[in-house]
Amino acid sequence: MNGYEENIGYIAAIWLGILEGLTEFIPVSSTGHLILLGRALGLHGDKSDTFSIFIQSGAMLAVVALYYPRFLALFDIKESASSEASFRGWAGIYKLALACLPIFVMGGLFGSKVKALLFAPLPIALALIVGGVLLILLERYPRPVGVRVMEEITPLQCLWVGLFQCLALWPGMSRSGSTIIGSMLLGFERKLAAEFSFFIAVPTLSVAIAYDLLKSWNSLSATDIPDFAIGFVVSFLTAALSIKIFLAILSRCTMRPFGYYRIVLGLVVLWTVLS
Repeated sequence: MNGYEENIGYIAAIWLGILEGLTEFIPVSSTGHLILLGRALGLHGDKSDTFSIFIQSGAMLAVVALYYPRFLALFDIKESASSEASFRGWAGIYKLALACLPIFVMGGLFGSKVKALLFAPLPIALALIVGGVLLILLERYPRPVGVRVMEEITPLQCLWVGLFQCLALWPGMSRSGSTIIGSMLLGFERKLAAEFSFFIAVPTLSVAIAYDLLKSWNSLSATDIPDFAIGFVVSFLTAALSIKIFLAILSRCTMRPFGYYRIVLGLVVLWTVLS
């Protein structure tokens, strides 16, 4: 199955939906995993790339469902919400915009070039290894924790996390991994770093999904709807479960297991590519 002409297929849609939901919000790179599995299933080309991006909307909506009070608070425009020590109303919208602005700019300027150069197994393997090493080093030499709740996050810290998020343009680096690493370097408590990563994923993924669908809309047909719908639903359900499990793990463990996993997977991919 490849190119525009072939459909994804129900079985592939289910597997890819499960993988997207499992990996979108943990620091192991959902994009890297989807590209690797897609290649293994014989899926490549613009349609499969669009499918991989579209099913992120299922994972994204899982965050909205789990954190809907936090998102509703952004529409609270009471005067008291204008304080910097807040993540409600205009203050929250402003901070969220600062966290997303860098990747919108960098993605718009360089997204297509990065996609052409780096959406391949070798760059993904290298990104997995680099990100894994960073996670292990971060846990080995932790920064002092100074931010424990979202209301304590400053606008400048939001902007810095947004700059770290730009590393996710390198497939395999991981959007969640990049933002979690950046947040912890800024002194965020580990669980807060993960939850902030979930939160800023919603506008980031929304823009990326909408942009890609607008570009590729003419290449899709009505016969693609069942595959895309299956991937969406599976991704939503799996992501909701994955988020809860990930947060439970963080309450007991460090990020090191994810770092080791990334390094092992990266080495396996390198061995496969180079052998």
